Amino acid sequence: MAVRIEKKIKGYAVVTPEDKAAAVKAEAVSRAQVEAELPVADVIQMHERIERPEVLIGSTYKIKSPLVEHAMYVTINDIVLNAGTDHEHRRPFEVFINSKSMEHFQWIVALTRIMSAVFRKGGDVTFLVEEMKAVFDPRGGYFKAGGVYMPSLVAELGMIIEDHLKSIGMMHDPEMSEHQRALIAEKRRAYETQQRSKKTEIGRRPGGAWQRRRPPRGHRSHRRRRIVPANRQHVPQVQHQGAGADGWVCDLLELWVQQVRVR
Repeated sequence: MAVRIEKKIKGYAVVTPEDKAAAVKAEAVSRAQVEAELPVADVIQMHERIERPEVLIGSTYKIKSPLVEHAMYVTINDIVLNAGTDHEHRRPFEVFINSKSMEHFQWIVALTRIMSAVFRKGGDVTFLVEEMKAVFDPRGGYFKAGGVYMPSLVAELGMIIEDHLKSIGMMHDPEMSEHQRALIAEKRRAYETQQRSKKTEIGRRPGGAWQRRRPPRGHRSHRRRRIVPANRQHVPQVQHQGAGADGWVCDLLELWVQQVRVR
């Protein structure tokens, strides 16, 4: 492609490879100066890199959820820091999840690797609990043993992490104030008093509150009921006039009326 030069040429020079290298170096130096002036996020390393020991102390938890066919087993291994000193601490180092069901294998492997990396990084890892407990299943949650509602399977994993961190001392339940403790004690005393009064009232009743006394033997409720005319005065009086073919029929009717009266 031809380039037309409209201005006058005042001078020229031949660019050598050394000139090209010098130009590239100058451009790199200027770029480094510009990047140095930009704000940079400071990455803080929690502690030095710790190699995995040969033996770790761990705990295994079982999850039986109606969302999966087989049970899941969560194993959390801890590393002991400053062993044998007054500053000995247990910190989570890695987590494994195993199950016969291969339906959730991919996301389980990804989740365990990310959680293990966060554990090895150190620092405050308790934020994982709130993040995992805030995950909801679009198909709906379920109730585990004891009537505790779980919004998702990941949320139950978060509760297991929370229980484990509490067992090793990284998390603690919030302490109640004196006013809250006094209120709970008052409610407990009122409930126990109410239960004792109910038991006393039930004991005073003959046969208990929920027992029904049976009538004595020979009571009229045990007798067999008989059908009695509602008004005996309206029982028809049958009379026959003379003997004959209809006489014996009238006698039978009269005998039946007498039996009805007796009943």
